[in-house]
Amino acid sequence: MRLAAPLLLLVPALVLLPIGLALPGLLHGGGWDLVGQFLLAALRPSLDPLVLSSALRGLAVTAGMALLGWAASLVLGLLLGLASSRILWRTLAGTPWPAQLLRRLLALPRSIHELIWGLLLLQLLGLQPAVAVLAIAIPFGALVARVVSDLLDALPTAGLEALRVGGAPGPAALLTALGPPLLPGVISYGGYRLECALRSATLLGVFGLGGLGTDLKLTLQSLQFDELWTGLWLLLALMLLLEAGIGLLRRRWGMPQRLGLAAGGVGRSGRELLLGLLALIPLLLAVAWGLEVNPLALLHWQPLPPLPAGGWGVALALPWPSLVGNTLLLTLLAAGLAVGVAPLLLLLVAPWPWGQLLLRLGWALGRLWPPPLTALLLLLVLQPGVVTAALALGFHNLGILGRLLLEAAQAAGPERQEALASAGAGPRLALLYGRFSGLARSYLAYGAYRADVILRETVVVGLVGAAGLGSQLLETLSAFAWDQLLALLAVYALLTLLGEDLSDRLRRRLLAAG
Repeated sequence: MRLAAPLLLLVPALVLLPIGLALPGLLHGGGWDLVGQFLLAALRPSLDPLVLSSALRGLAVTAGMALLGWAASLVLGLLLGLASSRILWRTLAGTPWPAQLLRRLLALPRSIHELIWGLLLLQLLGLQPAVAVLAIAIPFGALVARVVSDLLDALPTAGLEALRVGGAPGPAALLTALGPPLLPGVISYGGYRLECALRSATLLGVFGLGGLGTDLKLTLQSLQFDELWTGLWLLLALMLLLEAGIGLLRRRWGMPQRLGLAAGGVGRSGRELLLGLLALIPLLLAVAWGLEVNPLALLHWQPLPPLPAGGWGVALALPWPSLVGNTLLLTLLAAGLAVGVAPLLLLLVAPWPWGQLLLRLGWALGRLWPPPLTALLLLLVLQPGVVTAALALGFHNLGILGRLLLEAAQAAGPERQEALASAGAGPRLALLYGRFSGLARSYLAYGAYRADVILRETVVVGLVGAAGLGSQLLETLSAFAWDQLLALLAVYALLTLLGEDLSDRLRRRLLAAG
């Protein structure tokens, strides 16, 4: 029996059943008073001038690292995306095999989370702002390259073939026929990556790479909740301003939404885009100067510590089945929470006018609040383990997917929902079948992509003792066990690449069925 399309949205929420059964056994008596203090501090953050100035300095460092890492990833991703495009190689060289080879090579850097890149580069280069910039730029550049090449290869080629038949040289024909339709998708995805870069820069700060993330972790560990919320509200304000600005540009320039990047015209935005790019260059130079980012310092590597005793035998003796099994279980639980709970919450608050506003606020906090800090809060009332880590990861990704679903539902228009309501359907049923029915498969397709991202993100909650690859990776890094580290990275990369392939197949199947 096949489920109706809108009901498919609720299937991932079934993960709440095993989590709900496991939670009573994980609760402990301590920490509830501290949780209450944390929540109350949200209403009365510290307004001390010293606290505000420190938070603003940290926010400026985080925003600067995010901006530089994002810009570097766009340049790197655009160049590598063009170089890994099958249509480009087929047009210029008559064969697509160099593109296929480069695609496989680029899969390795994007399979490793930016946190791992940051901690590795920290060991090699020491503590400096350029480490965080590189940690964002390397995996983000590989991700942008994949999207650019996919967008380029998906474009219709009739115009390109006509120009080639007419005698136009290959580079000019590619630029003329494919450049304009490629641009909107690249800009739209680039805007989304800027939001991700801000979150990643905050996360890197939590692990000691500077910026507001470091301040947030220190204030949480010292239980200075009023000071913590000062930084958190400032970060929320910046993130909402960024999201609003990107949304405004997306609407003004006719860029596609994230739920489905499709080619379209840029129109009158071309001149504005050029002016924006020209204005961005001096801004990037000023930020690099202010953060004292010195590219020459990247040439001086620190010597690595010697390998510990035991060698590769210790690496092979690691409990690989349990490490891999717990990592996959953590991914499935967190992905089910993120994908399934968002539509469920929207349905629950549908009758109440203020419900969506409260959800927006909660989801915004989820997006900006780094999962390791959520995990630390949960440890006040829960025992460490896979479920605790899944709740932390699920809350963060719920904020991302909830916002996406709400934006897509609003873009779908109210006509069908209003018609069902006029026919006597309740508000929840009208929302489910009126708006969710048309976007169910595309949302689940994006959820499949998000599950692939969550697999990479499992490393960031390793500190809560999830007993997966992430926990072992962080422990190995702290012990400088490079043989174990290489083995763990290889397994992690293999898992993420397999997960990426499975999510791609599932997305194509869902979109084809829709």
